[in-house]
Amino acid sequence: PNYHVTGCLAILVVSCAHVIDGIIKASLSRTQAIIYRQSFHCMLEVITRLLWPSVSCRLQFEGKTSFGMSVFNLGNAIMGSGILGLAYAMANAGVVLFLLLLTVVAVLSSYSIHLLLKSSGIVGIRAYEQLGYRAFGTPGKMAAGIAITLQNIGAMSSYLYIVKYEMPLVIQAFLKVDKPAGEWYLNGNYLVIIVSIAIILPLALMKQLGYLGYTSGFSLSCMVFFLIAVIYKKFNVPCPFTDFSFNATSTTSWMNVTDPGGEEDPACIPKMANLNSQTAYTIPILAFAFVCHPEVLPIYTELRKYKKMQHVANISIAIMYIMYFLAALFGYLTFYGEVEAELLHTYSRIDPYDTLILCVRVAVLTAVTLTVPIVLFPVRRAIQQMAFPNKTFYWPRHIAIAFILLLFINLLVIFAPNILGIFGIIGATSAPCLIFIFPAVFYIRIVPKEEEPLRSFPKILAACFAGIGFLFMTMSLSFIIIDWTTGTSKASSGH
Repeated sequence: PNYHVTGCLAILVVSCAHVIDGIIKASLSRTQAIIYRQSFHCMLEVITRLLWPSVSCRLQFEGKTSFGMSVFNLGNAIMGSGILGLAYAMANAGVVLFLLLLTVVAVLSSYSIHLLLKSSGIVGIRAYEQLGYRAFGTPGKMAAGIAITLQNIGAMSSYLYIVKYEMPLVIQAFLKVDKPAGEWYLNGNYLVIIVSIAIILPLALMKQLGYLGYTSGFSLSCMVFFLIAVIYKKFNVPCPFTDFSFNATSTTSWMNVTDPGGEEDPACIPKMANLNSQTAYTIPILAFAFVCHPEVLPIYTELRKYKKMQHVANISIAIMYIMYFLAALFGYLTFYGEVEAELLHTYSRIDPYDTLILCVRVAVLTAVTLTVPIVLFPVRRAIQQMAFPNKTFYWPRHIAIAFILLLFINLLVIFAPNILGIFGIIGATSAPCLIFIFPAVFYIRIVPKEEEPLRSFPKILAACFAGIGFLFMTMSLSFIIIDWTTGTSKASSGH
């Protein structure tokens, strides 16, 4: 009899939960609804465990997003400025070694999403920081929040770095300035500050970003346009090329791929494997390019059919894997050893007035400029949750955090000599935490021992996965620091 009473009470609680869930969805904004529904779910789980201790409440809120749109959203979360540095990574690792490392990072990213989804499904939490809180309490929440903050600061810095080095070239091409003489409007540092104050700060001060969906689609479209242009230019740029000279006439001569003796130029032979001081940046750049894990759980929440989220992740990663490899391969085969850390900047050495590359630059500049406020929002939310967890919305604090973040990022971009340093440090610190370490340790802590003992194969595999993350982090940081101290790094010098 007690069993039936308990079962009836549990059914009654779940029925009431669906009614309350519908009220929450109807009366609150999307962001507020997700937060309140997560809190309500946790409370419901506590009640259910009290009524029926052997059952974990896994109430599945009804999502509205289709499978295809979820693939698009996650693919957009994966795709970012990291694609601009992949050709440089291939040049310093070799085609075969780069492909091997790209495959390894992609497979490990898919496995880490599996760990996140398994942990999230057990406790019913759909936020990365809250998953850390559930696993380790406040220290886990703080660690996850700090890692997400560092990752997003690195992303914003890389976006503004693109503005710093690409916008002067765009203005120079439009104004036909053949010989820059130190004009202020061709100074990247001034342009970054102007863009930050005139465009990014007003958007970042908004309480909600209504243009989020449009910007996400536009950003992904720009990166696809970038990939098409890179493939097209491969077959239109001779090898090796001569640097464009502003004093050159229209009869600028190009070097041929073969030398006078008829043999192929060694500079135009791709390297299958390569090891040098810059190879240390390959894994951090790849890790930086595949980080999407903080966005996985919100997309999981909105998915119409929950069981297909792993398929969504696998397809999104596979598509980005193909795009990344094509962008790296054709970018590398265009410039070989001359490719720079930021691929677009290399094209200006051929012809700064190239119409196609100019269009790509304008599109990428627009996309990254509009993306900075979007990336700033979760950073501000994480800071508020860590520093002001019980405070309500307050405009002065909202404005102050945005202003301080933009000020810090502007200083970082102005004084950081190369985008490679940003890719390297962020890719070697926060990226391994978000991809490897946190999903594994959260999984080990959250999955009950009754379901999977500590010495079970899945938990041993997760522990090894976390160890790989620590190994990647230690090795990458060590090689990067050694590279900096020896003074041979391109990250310690300008373009």
